Amino acid sequence: MRAETSIPVNEIIATRRSPRSFNEVAEISNEDLTAILEAARWAPSAFNGQPWRFFVGKRGDEVFNQILSSLVEFNQMWSKSASALILVASKTAKADGSPHGDYLFDCGLSVAQLVIEAHDRGLVAHQMTGFDREKAKVAVSMPEELTAVVVIAVGVQDAPEKLSGPLLERETAKRERLALHEIVLKGLPF
Repeated sequence: MRAETSIPVNEIIATRRSPRSFNEVAEISNEDLTAILEAARWAPSAFNGQPWRFFVGKRGDEVFNQILSSLVEFNQMWSKSASALILVASKTAKADGSPHGDYLFDCGLSVAQLVIEAHDRGLVAHQMTGFDREKAKVAVSMPEELTAVVVIAVGVQDAPEKLSGPLLERETAKRERLALHEIVLKGLPF
């Protein structure tokens, strides 16, 4: 379903969704997985600090299961069918040891590019903050200097009807955002 934008935007942005219905037999190629991580790598970051780090698992492998185990039950129910799970972590200190106050912003930019590249390749991605960060850190043996930020499920979208209850409701809900005049407080005449 295409977003109802106030003015035409890039088609990937207009059609991108964060679905929960994944094809449980579809596999992601190493080329596609590498490409979406490469897109994330080239994101802008404050002072080119590139604080993001990725833990990547394909469905059925050890890393996938480690990441899956850290998700809240609601997210485990549907994300187990994804082709890959990516745990995004970040350095929270700069090279000089001072706090990196912009690491979440930087990771967000990196994840956005990852998501756009995934959708451009005919895949879908769903970002989740519903996971136990400490459990994830232990599960993947994350270095102490990193903090867990977000988990992304990537794969091939499947029919919404494969889901039920609240999952189906969320899957088929209209894609909505606040109106532009509600978020642009100064600067453009609407």
